Amino acid sequence: MILVHPCTPKRNKTVERGKFKPQTTKRMRVLQLIDSLRPGGAEKMAVTYANALVGQVEGSYLCCSRMEGMLKESLMPGVEYLFLNKKSSLDIKAILKLRSFIKSRQITIVHAHSTSFFLAGCLKFTGLKFKLVWHDHYGESELLKERDFKVLKIFSGLFSGIISVNTQLKEWAEQHLECRNMVEIKNFIPESISVINSGIRLKGKEDDFKIICVANLRPQKDHLNLIKAFESLSTDLPWSLHLIGEDPGTQYSNSILSFIKDSPLMENIYYYGAQSEILSLLQQADLGILSSRSEGLPVALLEYGMAGLPVVCTRVGQCTEVIGQNGILVEPNNPKTLADGILFYMENKEKRKLDAENYQVCVMENYSQEAVIKSIVEFYNNLGQE
Repeated sequence: MILVHPCTPKRNKTVERGKFKPQTTKRMRVLQLIDSLRPGGAEKMAVTYANALVGQVEGSYLCCSRMEGMLKESLMPGVEYLFLNKKSSLDIKAILKLRSFIKSRQITIVHAHSTSFFLAGCLKFTGLKFKLVWHDHYGESELLKERDFKVLKIFSGLFSGIISVNTQLKEWAEQHLECRNMVEIKNFIPESISVINSGIRLKGKEDDFKIICVANLRPQKDHLNLIKAFESLSTDLPWSLHLIGEDPGTQYSNSILSFIKDSPLMENIYYYGAQSEILSLLQQADLGILSSRSEGLPVALLEYGMAGLPVVCTRVGQCTEVIGQNGILVEPNNPKTLADGILFYMENKEKRKLDAENYQVCVMENYSQEAVIKSIVEFYNNLGQE
């Protein structure tokens, strides 16, 4: 289950943070565009980009088009924020409001995340001049053949550049979309990741081996796989499972919550809903886990590393590249191998500690703001003329 990986950090290496400070790029004003600020990977990255660009470009802005959420509180004071309260795909009032904002702030680049490319594209059709970057966070990398992209293909001719979070998505874009300026840029963890104590303590007994999963209750995350794996573990050992993520009130999320209520181990499974201060909760756990059937490059996986957790994860999306030999990777939709990975780490404390330390160094070196921000600014600079 342990895989060889090009990133094998040296033991006891001290990682220095905050060394990269590129010169502010003048005349570059960048707007991050996202549909909502509810907790999610694409939403977190939109906020992270907006915050990271403060001081690196002349102006950093974020526009939330449809629904605000707890991530709004994570925006730095240097980010100017706009909420459109958009009611429909062609909400003329919202479109004109954003058009006026872009003109008045002289925004030069609109960085549209996920489905927000549609709104940005509508503005391009009005004749407004700006460079449009589309950021593909698609989380079903294993199911790209089923992706509906008819509208995206039409709008892709308007893009000045495309950012993909993993290699599969980049290769897919090269084959199916019109824009030829494409780059793969990894998700990253912000330099000033919050260490504020949420005030919430993980439940269970003090000596529990606490397994934590940060994933919204969506089918892609396959919580059923995780719960079945947890139920197969010996009840003679002190386990507890802690689930953090948004409940969108769908049929899937309702079924997961019902499954937990009917589980013979329900007293050892705790659901906390969406939480804003993730790091302080992760630092109370013993193991981070993802049981997804498909992924892009999950931000939660990077958060586990930053918190110093060992990781058991399904081999999907970019997870293999991120974890490498510093964790345990198993096949998706296989509760037995997932349970075996959990049991291995509980029974091997020294290996658990070593992998956690190495994984933390690897994440800080390769997926920190310091490691990635230079590539982002360079990509912006090379977009060409509008």
